[in-house]
Amino acid sequence: MKIVCNNKKAFHDYHIDKTMEAGIILNGAEVKSLRAGKANLQDGYAGIKNGEVYLYNMHISPYTFCTTSAADPLRVRKLLLHRQEIRKLIGKLNEKGVALIPLKIYFIDKGKAKVELGLARGKKLHDKREALKEHQATREMQRALRHNE
Repeated sequence: MKIVCNNKKAFHDYHIDKTMEAGIILNGAEVKSLRAGKANLQDGYAGIKNGEVYLYNMHISPYTFCTTSAADPLRVRKLLLHRQEIRKLIGKLNEKGVALIPLKIYFIDKGKAKVELGLARGKKLHDKREALKEHQATREMQRALRHNE
């Protein structure tokens, strides 16, 4: 599994309740650009429209060596999920404060691009501060352990 990009900001801004894997429909130049690692998930989110799941605001830079006209880097991309999974998502997304956020994009062994989606609830400011304090405390403990060895 080759990871193309991670959405580190999502773990800072949201509590991730559940994750799932989805396929993504791309054109040829977008696949080559993803293999080069030129994608950004920072402002991306997924939504359901007409019973299908779409990915919005995910930026894939145009492939530099493409001979045809480049597609829009921010175009809406369709995600591939089973019908039962989409039904479950519709039920979850109807709750207040729940969003569907892309967490990472990666290639599986067969060469297909996949997106890991997370059902997320927004964090409050004090939750973000507590998470940063815990992260710093664990870092300091790891440093102390390394220096003692």
